[in-house]
Amino acid sequence: MCSDKNEYVCKYMRSLNPAYKLVCEFIGSHLVGKWNIRSPKMNLVKIKAEHWSNFLSTNCIRTAPALGYMMLNSVVDITQTTYSHIQLSKKVLAQLLKIALFDFWVANEDRTYNNANLLYDVKCDELVSIDYGGIFNTSTFEYPMCQLTMTDTILYAEIFKQFKNRFSNNEISTVAVGLEDYYRKSVDNCRGVLESIVLRIPLEWKVDNDIIFNKLMQLFDESWVDDVWTNFVECLNDNINE
Repeated sequence: MCSDKNEYVCKYMRSLNPAYKLVCEFIGSHLVGKWNIRSPKMNLVKIKAEHWSNFLSTNCIRTAPALGYMMLNSVVDITQTTYSHIQLSKKVLAQLLKIALFDFWVANEDRTYNNANLLYDVKCDELVSIDYGGIFNTSTFEYPMCQLTMTDTILYAEIFKQFKNRFSNNEISTVAVGLEDYYRKSVDNCRGVLESIVLRIPLEWKVDNDIIFNKLMQLFDESWVDDVWTNFVECLNDNINE
């Protein structure tokens, strides 16, 4: 519980090493909002010393801001035991495909066939995207980004199979192809926030902002943007036609 009277799930520095994984969380949370994909509100959280007193981790940096995601009501984790809660509608299918497309763009390797990293709001009938520590090919900053394979994505997960059983291949493909304008506009929406994202990264996380900014710029390379769309469509078609 924080001073704004909201509860947060917090992620924090685990060692003296630069916190590039926290930076990925920070970046992913900002960018996904520009895609109009629902994700828990994120804030930087200063955890009081007395609240660390019974915490057993000896390596955490207790003076650095943690990254906090606001707790949500009426949500369930997406697992094999909760699929019955999901409305298998075209509305939710479109949400799932948008999240998958976002993951292709940011090279998120941590939303896969065995790890959905999604919540479902049963009241609002809405998927909620979480967890961005695996973007940039699992926090790889020293090499150019690589395209995801189908098995690296939510398109290979059981939740997508539920929609495959509900809709025809043509219906799914039609929804997906209709997302191209949305995709390119969403990428453009992110361009204007790059500088502000980098400037807001806490100094205590000890990362090199030039490295971060250069990595972010790779997302907007014309060939990357085009190749992501091509890869997304090919992976989707391979999946629904297998």
